[in-house]
Amino acid sequence: MLDKVTILSDSAELKTARLDGFISQRPNRKWFNLFKVPMLPYSFCTSDSTKRWNRFMRRVGEAPVIEDSLQTLKCQRNICSAVQNLGYMDASVDIERHFHKRKVDVTYHINPRTRYKVDMLERDVRDAGLDSLFRAEEEASLLSNGMYFDMNVLDAERSRMSTVALNNGYYRFNREFIRYEADTTIDKNVAWLRQIVEPYRTVSVASAPHQQFRFGKVVFDQSGSNSLLRHGVLHRVNHIREGELYNEHQVQQTYSSLGALDAVMGSSIHFTQDEEDSTKINALVNITANKPNSINAELEGTNTAGDLGAAVAVSYKNRNLFHGSEVLGLKVRGAFEAITGLDGYDDQNYLEFSSELSLKFPDFLFPFLSEEIRRSSRATSEVSLMYDSQNRPEFHRRVVTGAWRYRWTSKNSRIHNRIDLLNLNYVFMPWISSTFKQDYLDDPTSRNAILRYNYENLFIMSLGYVFNYSSLGNSMTSSYGKNAYSLRLAVESSGNLLEGISSMTRASKNDVGNYEVFGIAFAQYAKFDFDFAKSFRIDDANSLAIHFGLGVAYPYGNTAILPYEKRYFSGGANSVRGWSVRELGPGRFRGTDGRIDFINQTGDMKLDMNVEYRTHLFWKIDGAAFIDAGNIWTLRSYEDQPGGQFGFDTFWREIAVSYGIGFRLNFNYFIIRLDGGMKAINPAFTDNKGHYPLIHPNMKRDFTFHFAVGLPF
Repeated sequence: MLDKVTILSDSAELKTARLDGFISQRPNRKWFNLFKVPMLPYSFCTSDSTKRWNRFMRRVGEAPVIEDSLQTLKCQRNICSAVQNLGYMDASVDIERHFHKRKVDVTYHINPRTRYKVDMLERDVRDAGLDSLFRAEEEASLLSNGMYFDMNVLDAERSRMSTVALNNGYYRFNREFIRYEADTTIDKNVAWLRQIVEPYRTVSVASAPHQQFRFGKVVFDQSGSNSLLRHGVLHRVNHIREGELYNEHQVQQTYSSLGALDAVMGSSIHFTQDEEDSTKINALVNITANKPNSINAELEGTNTAGDLGAAVAVSYKNRNLFHGSEVLGLKVRGAFEAITGLDGYDDQNYLEFSSELSLKFPDFLFPFLSEEIRRSSRATSEVSLMYDSQNRPEFHRRVVTGAWRYRWTSKNSRIHNRIDLLNLNYVFMPWISSTFKQDYLDDPTSRNAILRYNYENLFIMSLGYVFNYSSLGNSMTSSYGKNAYSLRLAVESSGNLLEGISSMTRASKNDVGNYEVFGIAFAQYAKFDFDFAKSFRIDDANSLAIHFGLGVAYPYGNTAILPYEKRYFSGGANSVRGWSVRELGPGRFRGTDGRIDFINQTGDMKLDMNVEYRTHLFWKIDGAAFIDAGNIWTLRSYEDQPGGQFGFDTFWREIAVSYGIGFRLNFNYFIIRLDGGMKAINPAFTDNKGHYPLIHPNMKRDFTFHFAVGLPF
C-alpha cells in the first residue's frame, strides 16, 4: 500500500515550486494529516455489491491505494518535464522506495543541475502592423535578456501578446501564431531565444498580413423573450461601440453587464463580417430572458428554550418591473409562538406580522454622474421599506425601517462596496404590560438603565459605508482549503445631521436634555468594524484558517446608551464557540436573571480571535479543530453591568477562550456546519475551578453545541 509520497530537491527555488500537482498517484487521505480514517468505512464492507450497505460504505469510504509502478514512472516523467520547463534543462529525477511491512514510501529526488538563462533574445514579428503594436507594448513584456529560460514565462508571454492583439482590432489573432525557437548548444547553460510571430494563415490563405477590424452594427435579439428590455438599458450595458477597433475586453464587459441583470438568464454574442465593408464585423447579441415573475413560500418551525412556534412567509418577485431589469420584491410573514413560564401576564402567546417592500435598480441612480461612470460601474441602487408588528405578553412593539443604498463591485468581483445613504429606523412601543413595567422599568430597586432605554420609543437616522474584499471572489466557500484572505471595513454614524439642525434652529430639549424628532429622542453614535480572515493551504485535504475581528461603537451627544440593535454580543456559532449566543460578557460580568440577560450581555466593543484547522474526512464530510478567544466590553461604566467596562490594563485578563471540534457537510455551493465548543478560560468566574474550565471541565456547564450554515470566517 502506498503510504507516503515525497519530493526532495537541493534547489531552494524548487522547494517553493508547486510540484505536488504532478503527482499522479497519492496515498490515502489522513485526518488532520495523522490518521487514515477515510479508509475505515471501505474496510467495514464486503465485496458483495448487491447489498445496499456495502455500496454506501464503498461510496463514502476510500479504497486502499496500492502502489502502481507505471503511475510512479509517469509521475517521474511529469516532475522531470516540469523541472526542465523551469529552465533546468539537464535535470533528472530518481525514484527511491522504502518498504516497511506491507507499505511503501516513494521519494522523488530531483537533481536540478544548473539553470539555463537567456543570453540573446531576438524578436521576429512578420507583420508590420503587429510589429508596431508589440513594440509600443514592449515595456510590459515578460521576456528580457538574462532571464531564466522558463517555459511557463514564455507561454504567459504568448497569452499576454495575444490579449494585446485582440484588444487592438485583431479579431482573428490567437496565441498559436506565436512560437519560439531556442538554441542551447552555443554555450554552456545559456540559450539563444527567438520569438516568432507568424503572418495570418488558414487552410485557404497561405500567408497574408493580420487584418484589423472595427465594430460594425450591434443588433440585440430578444425574440425569444417574454419580457423585453428597454433600448436605454441595452445601450448602457453594451460596451461594443460601432466604429471602434475590435476589443475583446469590451466584448467580455458586455457579457458581464448582461449577466448582472436579473431579467437576463443568458446571452451569446455572434460576429459576422460586414458584407459592404470587409474591415467591419457586426455583432448579434442574443438574449435569453429570465422568468419575469416568481412566488416563493417558506415554512419555519422554532423552539426557543422549549417554547414551540411556527412561521410562514410568502414572497413575490418581479425581475423586470419597468422593462429595465428593475427588481420588485414583496414579502409578508406571520409568526406564532406559545410562551410558557410567564407569571402575571394575561396573554401567553407571541404574534408577529411583517411586510417588506423593496425595489432594486441595475444602475447608479445619483445626480451629476456621467454616463461613462454609470456604464463602467457594476452598480445597483436599492430602496426598501419594512413594517414589523410584534405582540408579546410583556409588550407590543412596532418597527418601521426604510433605506436607500448603493452597491457596486469591481470587475473581478473581488471588491464589494455598499453605501447606506439613508437608513431610517423607527421603534414605537404602543403598550407595555403593567407587570413588566413594575418588575423591570418603574421599580427603583430593579431599574435597569440599558433595559429601560431599549423599551422606549426610538428614532435612528444613520448613514454608513461597507468595504469587502475577497481574494478569490464572492463564493461563500471560495477560500475553503485555499490560500486566500478576506477583509471587511465598515463605518456608520447616526444623529449628526439631526443634531446639527436641532442646534442651528435652537430646538427645545426634553426633560433629560435630549433633542427630539416627532416627540422621540433620536440616537447619536459612531461605529467602526474591522474584520480579517486568512486561510493557508497545506495540501489538498488540509488547511489552516485564522480570523481577527474588532468592533467599536460610541454613543455621544443625544445618546448616553447605544441602541440595542447596534450593540455587540459575543458567543455563538461565529464567535467564541464555547458560549451560546449573547451569553458571554461584557468583560467579567456574569448574568443573574435569565429573562433580561440578553439585554445586559451586550456591549460597545467586541474582540474576536480564531484559529481553525480544517481537514477533509471522507465523502462530503469535513472536520475542524478550533481555538476561539474574545469578549465584549462597554466603553462607559453602567451600574447594571458591573465588571463590563473596557480598560487597557485589565481587558487582557477578561479575554475568554474556548476550544472544540466540528463537522461540515460540504456541498461546495453551501456548507452545513456542526460545532461543539468547550470553555477553556471563563472571565465571569474568579475562583480557579470556574475560571479555568480547561483544567476543571464540566460538560453541563462548559459545553455548547452550534448548528449553522456556512463557514464561521
